[in-house]
Amino acid sequence: MNNEQLLSKLTPPEGVVDVILDTDAYNEIDDQFAIAYALLSPEKIRVTGICAAPFFNHRSESAADGMEKSYDEILKLLALMGRATFADKVYRGSTAYLSDEVIPVMSEAAEKLVAEARAHAPQSPLYIVALGALTNVASAILLDRDTMVNRTVIVWLGGHALDWEHTKEFNMKQDVAAARVVFGCGVPLVQLPCRGVVSELHTTEYELRHWLGGTNPLAEYLMQNTIDYCKNKGGAWSKVVWDISAVAWLMNGERVMMRQRILPSPIPQYDHHYSLDFHRHPIGYVFHVKRDAIFDDLFAKLRNEKK
Repeated sequence: MNNEQLLSKLTPPEGVVDVILDTDAYNEIDDQFAIAYALLSPEKIRVTGICAAPFFNHRSESAADGMEKSYDEILKLLALMGRATFADKVYRGSTAYLSDEVIPVMSEAAEKLVAEARAHAPQSPLYIVALGALTNVASAILLDRDTMVNRTVIVWLGGHALDWEHTKEFNMKQDVAAARVVFGCGVPLVQLPCRGVVSELHTTEYELRHWLGGTNPLAEYLMQNTIDYCKNKGGAWSKVVWDISAVAWLMNGERVMMRQRILPSPIPQYDHHYSLDFHRHPIGYVFHVKRDAIFDDLFAKLRNEKK
């Protein structure tokens, strides 16, 4: 793949594209919105699979437990959407993080990502929307680098803005080795940084109740799940719905919902900062999201309205 071909893949695609979601769905409340958003956007997105990603925090006992809980949360969401038959396209992911940058963590998800990529031509790639640690995606790259680099585009919500004080963002810091594999292999990559960029995507209890309350079981679940997650904060609160940004990127060609620039791929370091090498291959780097445009599209689809 030459530089011109790489740059063309860093532009939001035209027409309907095949997408696999890679998600730590039980980690908090935003993955659920993103999964629903993708499935409710058939004018742009054909979801061919959903992979459960590992996570480890106060909502899990280990990376493996986080992956399993995410798998169950994906199935729960599909049932709420009346799409339980899609369950055969949900895949369990890694039960541990990468131990180094050479050995993949074998999983159903990593193998499925490679198989799906092989079924796509370089000129019509598979889009992988990654919403958690990059373990599954990096493992697929380590299994078949040539296929993944030439036949996929990775859209990742993770890391912080380049001018942020550190890279201790949850998706990044869980598996820095995986991030280094993905950022270093030459795959077409679009990064949506968290703090400093996507952190603009706040919503509130009032807004959720106004737009989603009393509409349908899916919208009610997403609304109440967010309120319950935030209710112990005390005082005024708002919640960033991070992961919807990666789905919205795919629709940015028709609706201008964000802005990006092309820059050399930064190097995630194990001491939680980026190094820069201006000779590295280019990636797409989103530097601004249009909060109202994204939520307007999301809420309309969740309410079963047509834009």
